[in-house]
Amino acid sequence: MQDSPESLGRQLLGWYDAHARVMPWRVSPQDRAAGVRPDPYRVWLSEVMLQQTTVAAVKDYFHRFTARWPTVAALAAAPDAEVMGEWAGLGYYARARNLLKCARAVVADHGGQFPTTRAGLLTLPGIGPYTASAIAAIAHDEPATVVDGNVERVMSRMFRVETPLPAAKADLTALAERLTPAQRPGDHAQAVMDLGATICTPRSPACGICPWSLSCRARRAGVQADLPRKLPKTAKPVRSGIVWLGHRDGAVLLERRPERGLLGGMLGLPGDGWDGAGGDAPAPADWQDLGEVRHTFTHFHLILRVMVARIDGPVTRGDWTPHLRPSDLPTVMRKAWDLAHPALDPTPIPRDAMDS
Repeated sequence: MQDSPESLGRQLLGWYDAHARVMPWRVSPQDRAAGVRPDPYRVWLSEVMLQQTTVAAVKDYFHRFTARWPTVAALAAAPDAEVMGEWAGLGYYARARNLLKCARAVVADHGGQFPTTRAGLLTLPGIGPYTASAIAAIAHDEPATVVDGNVERVMSRMFRVETPLPAAKADLTALAERLTPAQRPGDHAQAVMDLGATICTPRSPACGICPWSLSCRARRAGVQADLPRKLPKTAKPVRSGIVWLGHRDGAVLLERRPERGLLGGMLGLPGDGWDGAGGDAPAPADWQDLGEVRHTFTHFHLILRVMVARIDGPVTRGDWTPHLRPSDLPTVMRKAWDLAHPALDPTPIPRDAMDS
């Protein structure tokens, strides 16, 4: 027989108090008990960064962002290009654009303070139901139910939900809501996520050390490793295209991508339209085919031919960048750069040639 929600909550929080992961955006349960309050800005920033991304990948970005822009007001005042440059490589670039929109709305409409309720947070641009619940629970102790992939996995096993995802999402959210306590809801939300990330893992769950092991219906039936069930994924389509890496006296030709669309607002190499935003080669030149790079986006696989040439005449697209930081490029463009840059002329471009 399964324990009551109150009993399960006590078991989980006792485990969390002893085993909570240490993360740069988190206030530990001990500090929380001592009265330290989480900073809503840091909670929000971490949640946006963690969407579709791992904790390991996010940590360095989080440290750089908070060192450079320690408050939401500082981020709101930052130039778009600088924020997009710091975001480069983290992927899902619409998040960075929405990050700026949200920061500026918090400053302009809320005096630089995040709303303290889930309903208020949902009025901000770029904040959806999950992020609003996470901020409300973690930063403000509103008993909002926070459901990510880890929580779905834990709920599907605890209650042996056989319905495959994504059809089971509503049922799993309802089950998680039943367990969300009025006391310490922020710690509870983080505890369930930690449980899924460290013990109730997708493969080989460590049931022997799980605080909910005795109550887990899937474990009792011996099917914990089979849940949650998922519908078969459809094969991703494959797109192909070209990028042109033009260089001249140490400078590289780059263009700022349109705000809307794939890799929106990022610096990139001129392309041929594989993404709906490109066109022809940026200049007549002796273009050399250096090979291909491959990259996978959310909805498709991409194969890009990388063309490189020295450009001595005028260009029809882009701007000369004399001091390129490869880290400012999105990952797919960085792959093209890594393939092509050994062929470039390392000599710096003279200042008086920049306008030609």
